[in-house]
This record gives sequence, structure tokens and C-alpha cells, in this order.
Amino acid sequence: MSRDLLPIGTYRETFAFLGHMVWGNGNRRATVTTALAIVLGSASGLVAPWVLGTIVDDIRAGRDTILSSALIIAAATVASALLGGMAVAALARAGEPALAELRERVLVRALHLPPDRIERASTGDLLSRLSDDVRTVSEGLNNVVPIVLNSAVTVAFTSVGVLALDWRLGLAMLMAVPLYVFGLRWFLPRSERLYREQKVAQGERAEALLTGLNAAPTARAFGIGGGLLRRIEDTSDEAVGVSVSVYRLTLRFLNRNNLAELFGLAMVLGLGFLLVRNDLTTVGAVTAAALYFLRLFTPIGGLLFTFDQFQAIGSALARLVGIATMPTVPGPRPATGPGDVVLSGISHQYVPGKPVLRDVDLRIAAGERIALVGVTGVGKTTLGAIAAGVLRPTQGTVTAAGVPYDPERSGAGSGVFLVTQDVHVFAGTVRESLTLVRPGASDEEVRHALVVTLADRWVTVLPEGLETVIGDQGHQLTPDQIQQLALARIVLSDPWFVVLDEATAEAGSTGALLLEKGAEAAMRGRSALVVAHRLAQARSADRILVMHDGAITEQGTHDELLAVNGRYAELWRAWSDRHTVVSRQP
Repeated sequence: MSRDLLPIGTYRETFAFLGHMVWGNGNRRATVTTALAIVLGSASGLVAPWVLGTIVDDIRAGRDTILSSALIIAAATVASALLGGMAVAALARAGEPALAELRERVLVRALHLPPDRIERASTGDLLSRLSDDVRTVSEGLNNVVPIVLNSAVTVAFTSVGVLALDWRLGLAMLMAVPLYVFGLRWFLPRSERLYREQKVAQGERAEALLTGLNAAPTARAFGIGGGLLRRIEDTSDEAVGVSVSVYRLTLRFLNRNNLAELFGLAMVLGLGFLLVRNDLTTVGAVTAAALYFLRLFTPIGGLLFTFDQFQAIGSALARLVGIATMPTVPGPRPATGPGDVVLSGISHQYVPGKPVLRDVDLRIAAGERIALVGVTGVGKTTLGAIAAGVLRPTQGTVTAAGVPYDPERSGAGSGVFLVTQDVHVFAGTVRESLTLVRPGASDEEVRHALVVTLADRWVTVLPEGLETVIGDQGHQLTPDQIQQLALARIVLSDPWFVVLDEATAEAGSTGALLLEKGAEAAMRGRSALVVAHRLAQARSADRILVMHDGAITEQGTHDELLAVNGRYAELWRAWSDRHTVVSRQP
């Protein structure tokens, strides 16, 4: 499936963030400490091969320096270990705050993305970035980046050390460099493409899993679970296939690395043999040079073995930076006073060629309550989302009190509020769940909102009242209680225009009456557009709009529409008969 995936940061944007990580937000001291510790630690690592080489020459000359040499090696080893630990700790102090800032920026930007933008990209793409990519960058900062930095400095210092020991042996060692370079040039273009494919495949897999989990009840009811499972299997197979391709490519790259190591060591030992035989250098110097080159196996391997992980970190970081650097708006839409909400020429389609709304015109007067009714799938929810300003229509314009809508600036502070039928409880206390819309609200204001929406009846009997923790790790709420909290947030936010998208649909028969009374109280004195699941809500509206096939086909009051004896009358009779039968059941 072709998707309009969320943007990926450019090299310039990604490197700009890296520069901010190591030098901004007061990280300079930690960065300088990291650099000094790595340099001094690598310099300490040069001591052991050099001392071992001098031991060989001393033994050949009959000198006994083993004990003093061993003490020097031990001291250098301890110093190298301490400096390495210091470098890791300093790097964490520099990187972790910057990484936390990036996570916050990505999350904040993601929360302000219009729903239609997320739908075009898929929630799987967003979820994989907020989970897999954040984990990749975080683990890489702690595990991969220290290895890469230490290895790079060690390779540079060791190369200089061998050249200083004997320039001819140094040149022999450097003859292995072209083989490393050729292997790297072969690996890079292939791995970059595969890593991007791997991230996309992981996003598609996450999307398939989310869709399967969310649609499980419907799939079981209609017997279509097999199709969802096949899609999960197909996307999982695709992700596995790309991962296996990455693994195979890495193995082939490592074979080239081993060949370079063999060639370099053979050149050092071969040239060393000729130089010693002609008395142009000492056995100790050749020994030290060979040990230096052997010492390079680990850092070079560290660079090359972790290069695929480093690539993955870079790819993950670019995907996160892509979201963090998306154009932003100053904040919520400026609050407007009560006025007309005007929708002009509204058409919308999620899939090209399949319109959901067709040239809808609607004016909601200040203080007017309008109900949207119609069978499932006629576009009621889409029109409600557009009216609430959270969905940008394909065609047409929307204004509220004369101010054009911008879906990216919708929110509680804009004077417009949306409550949908999707129940969600925010983890935290009851108070925190309510004050999301007004962080500075007092206890009296919170309790008033609960009383108005009749939620105080069950909140007051909770173990700790407003301080009771709710959510997955706390007190479990019923769907109608969760919706009552959503209605209480309306009262606390005090908007002038409210859109209720079947906000009482989740209530059972016992909670429906309380929830409808709470919704009625929350809407009192405000303009409102109600997507009515229960036609009893429509009956009390100032005006009822009947939708069919993406268009408004009837409008009027309850009595006027019954008198017309059209589609609304059919819906009302069907709804009344069904609820009459239910009410008569014992």
C-alpha cells in the first residue's frame, strides 16, 4: 500500500541536532570531558605494545626489565580503564538530556498533527518512530556511540604510534587501508537502502498489528479474522525478510574485513622479517608494530561491526528529527467569542475517487443546537470532525465566529471542543485527567464540573476521591464513567461551541440516561453539533439534519420532519419500535 509517510530529517537537519546534542544546553563541559577522557585513554592504550617490544630487545640484550615493565603496563591498563569509564559517564551526561528533549519535541509535535495527516501516514509509521526509533537511538547512545568514538581515536593514535616507531612498518600496516575502504564503499550504499526498507517494513507491521487488535471484535463478529491474520503474517514476513537481507549483507562485509586484517598483518610481519635480517630495525620494534596492528583489530572491528548499528541509529535519528522539525504553529487557535460556525462547500474523501462528503453547506447559529442523524457510514463523523476543526476538508472552508479553521491549531483553548465515541482514560489521578484542559483549575471548579455532568456520584466514593489513580495501573472505570469525565472537561474548559460525536454511544442501558443528562447539561448555553446515536438526543435539538450518502437530505425540527414522513420519520419509527420492545422485556 502506498502511503504518505511522515517526513525524514535531511542530513543537514540531523547533523544540526547532533551539534546541539554535543554543544548546546550546557553540554560543553561534558563534551570536553568526554573528548579528553577518550584521547588520554587511547594514549594509555599505546603503552603496553611499546613496552612489550622493549622487553623483547632487553631480553635479547641480556637486561632484566620484566618487573618494571609489568608495573608500567599495569598502571597504563588501569588508567585506560578509568578514563574509558569517565568518557562513557560524561557522554551520558551530554547525550541523555538532549535525547530527552528530542523525545519531548517529537511527542509534542506528534500530538499536534492533524488526524488526517496521521491517517495518510498510518499510525504504524508514527508508532514505530515513537517506540522502535526512540529505543534504537537511546540504546545506541549508551552502547554504540562510546565504541565508535573510542575506536576511531584508538585507530588514529595507533597509526601515528606505528609510524613514529618505524615509518616503514607504519606504511606496511597502512597498505591494508584500501581493502577496508573498498569494503566500506561496497557496504554503505547497499546497507543504507536496506535499513530504510527495514524501518518502513517495521512501520507496516506495526500498522497491521494495531489494525488487527483494534478490529478484533468486529473481525470475530463478521468472520473476517483470517484476512487480518494474513495481513499481519505478510507484513511480518516482509519485515523478517528485510532483516535477514541486512544480516547476510553484514556477514559478507565482515568477510572483506577479515581479508584486510590478514593482508595487513602479513605485510607487517613480512616487511619486518626483511628489515630485521638486514639489521635495519630491531625484533622488538617489529614485535611492537605487530602488536599495534593486532591491537587495531578490536577498534577497527568495533567501527565496522557496529557500523550497521550506527547506520540504524542515524536512520532512526533522522526519522525522529523529521517529525521534530515539521513546521509548527504558534499554539492553539486564538479563542473566539460566540458566533456562527459556517461550513461552505464541504467535500471530503479519504481515498481518491471515493467521496465521503459532497458539497455540504451548513450554518450553526450562536447558541443553536443541531443534531446529525443517519445510518452508519453516511459521513456524520467526518462532518463533525470538520466542524470541530480537527480535520481539514478536501474542499471547502470552515469559519467559527468569522475566524478560519486550522486543524493544527484546534484544542481546548480555541473555544471549540470535541468529544467522540472513542472512550479513553488518561493515566493519572481523576484531577489530572480533568485539568488537562485547564491546568490551573481550582478544586471548586473541578468539583463543579463533576456535579454538572453527574459524575460526582461515583467520584466521591472512590478510595481517594479526586486523587484516585485511574487507568491501566489504577482504578478501572466503566465506559460511561470515562465519557462522563470527558463531558466534565467540557464544563471545565468552558468552550462556546461543542461537537459531540455519538458521545453517549458507549453507555449501556443503565448508564445511558445519566450520560445523556450529563451531555445535556454540558451543552447548556453553548452552540452544539451532536452526532446522535440515540435519537432521543435529536428530538431535543433546535434543528435536525438528516444525512444520506455524504449529503444533507432533510432538515427541520423533530415535529416538522415527522410531518414530512421522509427518511427521518423512518429512522424514528425504527428506533422507537426497537426501544419499545427492549423496554417491555422482563
